[in-house]
Amino acid sequence: MTPDAPALLSHRVPDLGALELLLAVARHGSLGRAARDLGITQPAASSRIRSMERQLGLTLLDRSPRGSRLTDAGALVTDWARRVVEAAEAFDAGAHALRDRRDSRLRVAASMTIAEYLLPGWLIALRGERPDTAVSLLAGNSAVVAQRLLAGEADLGFVEGLSVPEGLDGTVIAHDRLVVVVAPSHAWARRRTPLTPQELAATPLILREHGSGTRQVLDAALAVHGGLAQPLLELSSTTAVKGAAESGAGPCVLSELALGEELSARRLVKVPIAGVRLRRQLRAVWPAGHRPTGPARDLLSLTRSHPSGD
Repeated sequence: MTPDAPALLSHRVPDLGALELLLAVARHGSLGRAARDLGITQPAASSRIRSMERQLGLTLLDRSPRGSRLTDAGALVTDWARRVVEAAEAFDAGAHALRDRRDSRLRVAASMTIAEYLLPGWLIALRGERPDTAVSLLAGNSAVVAQRLLAGEADLGFVEGLSVPEGLDGTVIAHDRLVVVVAPSHAWARRRTPLTPQELAATPLILREHGSGTRQVLDAALAVHGGLAQPLLELSSTTAVKGAAESGAGPCVLSELALGEELSARRLVKVPIAGVRLRRQLRAVWPAGHRPTGPARDLLSLTRSHPSGD
């Protein structure tokens, strides 16, 4: 072994279970009572002690009809074992405390559509399973979500883009459609034929900002049809885009999830479009190589048992 190499435990060091059994024999003065205390059979306990004696190359117990007595070597090994087991118990208690601290909070970063229209239902379900977990939500576009995760500022993220952002792993949790909508007063609200992709691409639209999942999908879908025209307006929230469209400023393209109320009340009208696919995948994401644990794992599971957006 080189001077800088880490020290490896000898193959002669018994495992914790064997050391706990030896301590139980010392407490009870009987192999049978020690076995009952640990919930194992006496033959299994006897076999384990003999195995430990062979491993150490020492006789640890003097066995007689009256019970089991520690040899001098056994008494010394028992003292060492007690320190090892106490250290292991302290290690276990510390790890448990760290898990409790981790599980007492959950930091979620989500893109705007998911944060507003899907995440509330999932968090209500999580509260039923983990009422003591405090959840904080960081909402932003999909690029911001990726930045938060990579900076260690969030435990789990949700994005709407075309692919998993670099440096992250993820899984598809739902699907969503983008739709073209206008105010009832707009000429498109009365047209009888679907829009063509070229018409949509050539029309100045009210758009979400670059970095949003909605903008990424729309840019990619219309790239082969001439690309998007210069935006009429470029806004950083779905609510602002809807408000501008309702005022009659112009058409917009948004998630169908975000438009239920406006379409039902006919404050906005859906305009059919043919020849282009405006469907996207919604993903849960996390730093590459670090699968979610604790409440983040539970929330991820709930997105599958309470699906939305399909």
